[in-house]
Amino acid sequence: MVGGYAWAIYFYPDGKSVEDNAAYVSLFIALASEGTDVRALFELTLLDQSGKERHKVHSHFGRTLESGPYTLKYRGSMWSHTEGPKIYSISVPPSNIGQHFGRLLESGKSTDVNFGVDGEIFAAHKLVLAARSPVFRAQLFGPMKDKNTQQIKVEDMEAQVFKALLHFIYWDSLPDMEELTGSNTKWASTLMSQHLLAAADRYALDRLRLLCEANLCEDVAINTVATTLALAEQHHCFQLKAVCLKFVAMPENLRGEFHPCAQFYALSSRLTQDCSLLEYVARVNEHSVIASRHGNEAILDGSDINGRRVKQRL
Repeated sequence: MVGGYAWAIYFYPDGKSVEDNAAYVSLFIALASEGTDVRALFELTLLDQSGKERHKVHSHFGRTLESGPYTLKYRGSMWSHTEGPKIYSISVPPSNIGQHFGRLLESGKSTDVNFGVDGEIFAAHKLVLAARSPVFRAQLFGPMKDKNTQQIKVEDMEAQVFKALLHFIYWDSLPDMEELTGSNTKWASTLMSQHLLAAADRYALDRLRLLCEANLCEDVAINTVATTLALAEQHHCFQLKAVCLKFVAMPENLRGEFHPCAQFYALSSRLTQDCSLLEYVARVNEHSVIASRHGNEAILDGSDINGRRVKQRL
């Protein structure tokens, strides 16, 4: 034990490597204590026992040694122990690149393209837009690019929607819907999400489209389900469509207890080519309608609870 740690000395009188024909001896110092991280300075010396004091320090051992005998002497110095465990934890903050780009947009510095949207002008940076959206890339740098970048007119989009679109492109996050719309109602937030989903699909911003789809899935309501279902059908948002259909298939909704279902059935006439629409509603609600207390209420497979065929009215 040296310095509170166990050490081992490995001595090979015929040499460590057989290729050298035992023309030298080999000595090694090894730490024998487990689970520790220790560094040490040491010195090995062969002491001449013949009285001639031809001592050999480890750094000056030759290939041959004069006739001995020799005694191996070991001395350690400047022992140092590395404190702390080997496993360390460094806290790395999340990426804030979106904040840097967002502040760039807010500053308005070095903008090189303007968009006219619903009577308002929005300044932006072509390289940022092109990096984020393949549609903007083609519009700004492609063979058919707009030559007049002083003001590119954006049709069929509200100014607030385009503002939210730019916010996502630079910040990589959704804006505050209440602040953006000036209203704290769920209806206003849902309406903005609907418009923003359409804009995301238009400019091929897939992540933004999924964020909007997720928000709309959480906010399906009686006064928005019809328009949300139409949006899901138009932009191929299959999960959002399923959520809307499941919402409409709820027993209280099928009984016509609120008027928006009438909007849904009017909408369903536009979706008749998709046979899964009514099939899904019927499948989800089949058992719940049969078990309902309304004795002669018709279900979607064309029968009442007694199995008699009835004429469906949509």
